[in-house]
Amino acid sequence: MRPTMRTTLAPAPLVRALAVAAALGAAGCAHAPGAPGAARSGGPTPARYFPLAVGNEWTWEDQSPQLPAERRGALRTVRIQDRTADGYFRDNERGELKAGVDCVRDRQRQLLCAPLAVGTSWKSVLSVSSTEKYEITAVGETVVTPAGTFRDCLRVRALNHAPGGTDLVNEITYAPGVGPVRIETFAVMKGAIQQQLRAVLRTYRVEGK
Repeated sequence: MRPTMRTTLAPAPLVRALAVAAALGAAGCAHAPGAPGAARSGGPTPARYFPLAVGNEWTWEDQSPQLPAERRGALRTVRIQDRTADGYFRDNERGELKAGVDCVRDRQRQLLCAPLAVGTSWKSVLSVSSTEKYEITAVGETVVTPAGTFRDCLRVRALNHAPGGTDLVNEITYAPGVGPVRIETFAVMKGAIQQQLRAVLRTYRVEGK
């Protein structure tokens, strides 16, 4: 289901480059069934869906519908170059990510949190006037991209209320052992949905793959 004005999910620029959309804190975690917490014993962890290691590399192809034909298919590559003293993996676009037991996060936001089940939700408070809300909206998806067909994917939707009554929605689909394979952003205003970005994985190299 695509976003509507009443969606409870949230956008988020994703790891700066990852965010081909741009970056997707202290997150506020409610003690409720849908709140993030420890990964289920024996189940997949967030780090499984966003493998981080020096040398890992992802290239996305921009298929955004609003682009003129001559610009569609432009490529963007993100490569992890080193690791900071406090354990964040830093990429060639100055994005920084870290995988903990419960969440994968950047310096400001929690991007993917356990348990990896539909309905798990969390928040990242960026400022007094800006809060991003996240929710896992699908698991077990199959996604076809130029890089291949990926199964058992999960999708995270993020929502931010922008000035002027517009909802900014970001959806990132992760494949196990690979990372983000599809990134989409939308602007939603008065029930009208306009897709702003669609990027799909073209090639990747993860821990020697």
